[in-house]
Amino acid sequence: MPAVSSPESRERLALMLLWAAPAMWTVNYLVARTAPGVVQPHVLALARWSLAGAILAIIARHELAGQWRHIVGVGWQYLILGGLGMMVCGAWVYMGAQTTSAMNIALIYAASPVLIALGAVLWLGERFSWRQALGVAVAMAGVFHVVVKGQWLRLGQVQWVPGDAWIVAAMVAWAAYALLQKKWPSPLGATARLAAICAGGVIMLAPFALWEWTQADRPEWSWAATGLVLAAGLIPGVGAYWTYGFAQKVLGASRVAASLYLGPLYGGFTAWSVLGEPMGWHHLGGACLILPGIWLASRQAPQTPEP
Repeated sequence: MPAVSSPESRERLALMLLWAAPAMWTVNYLVARTAPGVVQPHVLALARWSLAGAILAIIARHELAGQWRHIVGVGWQYLILGGLGMMVCGAWVYMGAQTTSAMNIALIYAASPVLIALGAVLWLGERFSWRQALGVAVAMAGVFHVVVKGQWLRLGQVQWVPGDAWIVAAMVAWAAYALLQKKWPSPLGATARLAAICAGGVIMLAPFALWEWTQADRPEWSWAATGLVLAAGLIPGVGAYWTYGFAQKVLGASRVAASLYLGPLYGGFTAWSVLGEPMGWHHLGGACLILPGIWLASRQAPQTPEP
């Protein structure tokens, strides 16, 4: 068997990929901020996941053909996963980004790994060591330090707007999406499974996108809309979701959830490098907490021998 197929090499690869998925997801923040007035939320999400699903289906076509009975037999699972991961965590994020701030989005999404970790312990029976718990606490402190720019008293001044409710729903849906993938084991590999989930998401999105498309005030399709679809479909779509799904299958839901703490850190760097926003000392302070926290939280819990 090739070395790359060994459990040790798969775990090393998964640990490296933990750092990549949040970086790819930051592209979706840029898409969400650019989309209003260019393309409607459900139309964008449908086009994004149609593109991503088609690419994944081509790559995994032989496996999908061989497992079609399984896919049809548990098709309701793929509809639920697609509704959570592609509709709620796709279109609803685009809707929320129309009225809420990047600071609020980062603050709300910071709770997602906590929900995943707690759900993995309480619902999936995964073990959570004191080192992992400490890592979660340290990383969360770093996230808050970044999103409040080092001014902790600003937490009480956060203004909630309608968009925040969409982001809260997306945050809860993402936790459910991650946990259900572990709750419902699949014989499919990471690529084929994500292709099947994309198909479920496209089915769930289609009626809402059709309704948006028939509205009289919809924006005309443009090259800018095409660019947003390509960016969202290829980078945070195929890239980030496949990476996250592979890492979760190898490492477990609670360990992989900690990688989401990198989101605000990467988001701040993207805002500085792409949007020209200033990089402050609070980013450095947050990094000094987030990075060690992820290292601790992603460590394997020690195994206890059977009595």
